[in-house]
Amino acid sequence: MKKFIGTGVALVTPFTKDTSVDTVALTTIVNHVIDGGIEYLVVLGTTAENAVLSLEEKQLVIDTVVKANNKRLPIVLGIGGNNTAAVIEELQTRDLSDIDAILSVSPYYNKPTQEGIYQHFKAVAAATTKPIIVYNVPGRTASNILPQTVIRLANDFDNIIGVKEAAGDIVQAMRLIKDAPKDFLVISGDDMITLPMVQVGGAGVISVIGQGYPKEFSQMVRFALAGKTNEANELHYKLMPSIDYIFEEGNPAGIKAIFEILGLSTATVRLPLVEASTALKEKLRTFTEALNS
Repeated sequence: MKKFIGTGVALVTPFTKDTSVDTVALTTIVNHVIDGGIEYLVVLGTTAENAVLSLEEKQLVIDTVVKANNKRLPIVLGIGGNNTAAVIEELQTRDLSDIDAILSVSPYYNKPTQEGIYQHFKAVAAATTKPIIVYNVPGRTASNILPQTVIRLANDFDNIIGVKEAAGDIVQAMRLIKDAPKDFLVISGDDMITLPMVQVGGAGVISVIGQGYPKEFSQMVRFALAGKTNEANELHYKLMPSIDYIFEEGNPAGIKAIFEILGLSTATVRLPLVEASTALKEKLRTFTEALNS
């Protein structure tokens, strides 16, 4: 699955000031990241504020991205949750004809055992012929998919092609990379440790900051994949402060503040999230102006 090597970006859902979905801004953002050189698009992930979108709004977001993309890049769609039956129903009823792969988050809140996680993804894999990227993000789900569970899934199901690994643990990532089957994708879900993950054999990243600064971040990943360590390090350390900033007050408040600064969309988020503070916006503005100067 070479199409998912490099930088994917977890697209935001831009809102107008009255918090309705802003399809014009979303189209602009899609063009911004494609022009910036990223390799694929991820739609309706956590960064998209997926949890506060209606079914109709989700479909509007998908339709908008598909149209704006115009078959230029692969599209990964987030379909996951803590109700296995509901995930299966969505996989079987949603039109996936324009979708290249599914990103499916590990069940959250109900905290299944490793066997429960395995059985959940076994059922998900059986429900679709689309390639599946398992999403491990313990900070949001309250449970960690252990490397042995990921490896078991990778060995047992041909359409489970990768994991978005966002435990923030480089040792866990290395265990995955070491033991995974050949061509299984271990994708960073953490912008800050993307570079070391790629340097030890990771396939790239599904990034948040990469949609704010797509040119610089995707080039950093390409340098790392090509073994150009000095060039990759230089870009990583240049971008490093912005990664801290965008998560300082939660995601996607920080990345939406960058889009406001770039004139691509408002910084509006939906409750229970709140917009980035004036102080944070000022830090991001200073960084963005320096990066672009």
